[in-house]
Order: sequence, then C-alpha cells, then structure tokens
Amino acid sequence: MRNPGIVFTSPNVAEVVEMPLPGAEPGMAVVRTVRSCISSGTERANLTGDPMIGTNVKDGAEAKFPRHLGYSLSGVVESVGEGVASLRPGDRVSASWTKHMAFNAVAESRLYRIPEGISFEDAAWVHIATFPMAALRKCHFEFGESVLVMGMGVLGQIAVKLARAAGAAPVVAADPVPAKRETAIALGADFAFDPSAPDFAERVREATCGGARVVVEVTGVDRALDSALDGTARFGRVALLGCTRHSTFAIDYYRKVHGRGVTLVGAHTMARPRSDSSSGWWTERDDASACLRLMSLGRLSFRGFTDEVHPISDAPAVYSRLAAGGPFPNVQFDWEK
Repeated sequence: MRNPGIVFTSPNVAEVVEMPLPGAEPGMAVVRTVRSCISSGTERANLTGDPMIGTNVKDGAEAKFPRHLGYSLSGVVESVGEGVASLRPGDRVSASWTKHMAFNAVAESRLYRIPEGISFEDAAWVHIATFPMAALRKCHFEFGESVLVMGMGVLGQIAVKLARAAGAAPVVAADPVPAKRETAIALGADFAFDPSAPDFAERVREATCGGARVVVEVTGVDRALDSALDGTARFGRVALLGCTRHSTFAIDYYRKVHGRGVTLVGAHTMARPRSDSSSGWWTERDDASACLRLMSLGRLSFRGFTDEVHPISDAPAVYSRLAAGGPFPNVQFDWEK
C-alpha cells in the first residue's frame, strides 16, 4: 500500500513524496484521506521559507526544510488503535492537525464523525473553520452586534459566514481586491469596503452606526489593523487572528486602543484550553463539533465554498501559484483522483 504525501522540499518547491505508512498506535486511528484543504496563509509562509511559522519562534531564526503541511482534512477510518472507543473502521471523519498525505495517524480526540448529509468536501473545512469561530468567541460576541472582518482570504470568508450565522448585524467585510469583496457579499456580508480607500473608516462607522463592536483582523498586516481601529467602536473588541509573523507593527496604541478602551484579543488558534470549555474559551474539539452541528442543521454551509479541486499530481503547480503571492482561491486536493 502506498502513502504519497505533499512535501515542501525547499523554498517555493512542493513535491509529491512517498511517506512511511502509519500504524494505529494506542489512542490513534489511521485515516485514509479523501479531501485535504490548503490553508493559504500558513502554507505560503512555510512554502516560502518564512522562519516565523510559530508564536515561539524568534526573528532571525533559520528556515528549515523539508516542511509538511495540510492540517484540515476529511476521510475514512481505516483502523483504530488500542483504547479508541468512539470510532471504528469505515467511519467518515473530519480531522485536525494532519498532513497532506494519503494516510494519517490521528489522535482520537482530533477526529470528528461526519453527520449524514455532509460531504467530504464540506467536512474538510471544519478544522480551519474553528480558527475564526474561536476568534469570535474570545471577543464575547453578542447577538445583534456589528462585526467587521478585515481580509477576505479563506479565514476571513469563513468569519463572514460564522458572523452571519451567529446573528451579527451588520457584517462588514474589507478587502482591497474587488473580486474578494464580491465574494464576501455572496457569502453573507451586508457591506464590503476597500480598506485602502481614504474614506474607509468613515464608511465603516456609518454602516455600523458609530463603529464596529467586534473586529476580526485576518491579514496580519499593520496597516490593516490601523485602518480597522479607525472603524472600531469605543470599547470595541478586536481579535488578532491573522499571523503577523514579524514584530514590526507601528500602531498609535495610545490614541486608538488605550484612550478608547478597545480590547485587543490574541486569537491564535493554539491559544485555547486543552479541556473544559468555558465562556469565550472553547476547546478545539468543542468548536469542531459545534461547526458540524451547525452544518448538519443547515445553519452553516460550505457548499460551493471550494473554488478549485485538484489531484495531488497537480500539487507542484498549485503551490508554485501560492508561492508567487497575491489572491489565492480556496483549494482542496482530492486524494481519490
């Protein structure tokens, strides 16, 4: 049995490489991948050799290869290890913290059974969806509050869907690319503005009756955060979901944060409890389960969300496009092609 995987072998280069077949160790299950998603921001940073791929990495660290990515997928349980009680071979599952490989060994706690009626394609987005879900929770979002989402990459697009599903009014999206703003409206945003426009903050304040109560900043760019703060309400909450990678921000914190009582919330997905969810701070498993419940009940849908589906043989060309920079579509690999 073969186990091909996508590996970043050197800066800007992705190759399909044969990997060792995993075994079902205690507490683990072996999953045969059906669909895996590209998380474009994180994978671009890893692909290009940015050393700042983790919150505990210091500036100037050396980028090391090879690198293995692909942490959000769906598939079928092939075998289970000792002590695994909630899964059995043949179960359809969504998985967290995996790799772009045909077969992954995954901890039972990071596997979520897919309800009937949900496709592998849609379920593959669940792990990535928990990132903006946690960001909104950490801001203690309340029904009827205005939400501004800065950046319409994959996380920003999902944040728009979640904010609408949660009852945000209005949902405002921001992106400099016209096509991305059109996508935001199609996904449920009430307004979509160009953050580079000189009247951006004024338009946000007008649309939200004085400023956004909750902001999900997904770009990781200081100019975007600066613009978002100009459109944030007094005592507003801003989730820093986008990974900045470098500590070179230039923000007037005194006037835009301190003086107006704005709360900045660290929203990296790893900054969450390992067990025992509480108000605003849910575990990864509880967020994934909530996402699947919303999908099962028809409150949240990823139908049509995937822009492109490729066989793994296309991986070198797909990642060459990602390395080149610029807007990138929502891409999945189909491991059954």
